[in-house]
Amino acid sequence: MTEKSAPRRKGVVGVSSLTERVLELLASGQATTRTELATLLGAAPSTVSFAVGQLMTHGLVAEVGTLSSTGGRPRKVLRLGGSDGYAVAAELGGMHAHVGVVHPGGGLTDVSTVPFATADGPEAALPGLTDTLEGLADRHGRGLLRGVGLSLPGPVDVDSGVVTLPSRMPGWNRFPVRDWLEDRFGVPAAVENDANCMAVGEHTVQPAERRQSIMVKSGTAIGAGVIADGRLYRGGSGAAGEITHVRVEAAQDTPCSCGNTGCLETVASGAALVRILRERGLDVTSTEDVVRLSRDADPEATRAVRQAGRYLGMVLAANVQFFNPDAVYLGGILSTLEPFVAAVRSQLYEGCHPLVTEHLVIERASLGADAGLVGAGQFALQRALAQALEAVTGAHLSPAGTAHLSPGGNHSSSPGNHTRAGDRHP
Repeated sequence: MTEKSAPRRKGVVGVSSLTERVLELLASGQATTRTELATLLGAAPSTVSFAVGQLMTHGLVAEVGTLSSTGGRPRKVLRLGGSDGYAVAAELGGMHAHVGVVHPGGGLTDVSTVPFATADGPEAALPGLTDTLEGLADRHGRGLLRGVGLSLPGPVDVDSGVVTLPSRMPGWNRFPVRDWLEDRFGVPAAVENDANCMAVGEHTVQPAERRQSIMVKSGTAIGAGVIADGRLYRGGSGAAGEITHVRVEAAQDTPCSCGNTGCLETVASGAALVRILRERGLDVTSTEDVVRLSRDADPEATRAVRQAGRYLGMVLAANVQFFNPDAVYLGGILSTLEPFVAAVRSQLYEGCHPLVTEHLVIERASLGADAGLVGAGQFALQRALAQALEAVTGAHLSPAGTAHLSPGGNHSSSPGNHTRAGDRHP
């Protein structure tokens, strides 16, 4: 077995891209000192210091004290300039939205769930949601609002900020969500697929050595986000992780929401479980009903949930065998069910070579339902930082939402008594 990927070697990261990475690591709270930045980036300390110096000159980074050390000189603590700011974020579901305030460093406050009718279309549904987000902004000070993040349950064209061909979002196709939000709030906005948001949110609180991972969201539908060498991997057209429409033999010719037949979604998603259990005579109308029955040890529901986990595990095994990640994280409401998680785990061990699973971590997302919210907020803060740096230096950075992140443990750079996402990591 080859040795696990190590942080990038010194000299590999150029100054321009390194400057962007420094901002991202400070924004996510994964680094607070020059030493930590150099370690995570695999860059020479002198190169990191030069990049930090440039950012300090433009007021984008500031020093806020020193960190006690057991040996050598105390290390100066870095934070984003004006890092008292924050982003408001929302993760959309079918009938509800998860909302909250995300602070630089990964702090998460004011989390709640509000009604949101996705099926009504964006022009009908978004105004009520933005009223809620504006209420959060008014509570925390509109002058400190840096960005707005939105996690969407469908494919997203990040460059243009629109949803593309969403199978469960009628009326949303090509709607300019990002522009709509920026017009409403007057600050940078970021829109992203929900599985990618979860992947980024969870990645920021995981150990530094886990540089390759797959996050699977199993709810009404199924999605996956891929972290490769510490960065969100999008693929050639931004569709990386679309495992939900992989054909599986057990699905036969069952019609899928994508217009094809025999997709994984038709036998392993929450929507599929509702259909299957209704055909067996159970009174279920939602994925939440399926979860409730399974938790009550209903035999039909438990069997169906376990089988869904096996089907997901079969498809996931092929991806794990090919990609050889350090970790597989399971999120979404179905991941709260032990029979489902156990079936996925069992299928991965059965379907993959022992060299692939020898050190593979398979676990529920440590942030739970908050992972997507943290990720959406981080995308928004990064987009705001990219625009700020471009405005003061003329440097053109990669599009917001690219999320060039490196894992770095549970640091915290935001002041105050925020709930740090990493603090909930067991």
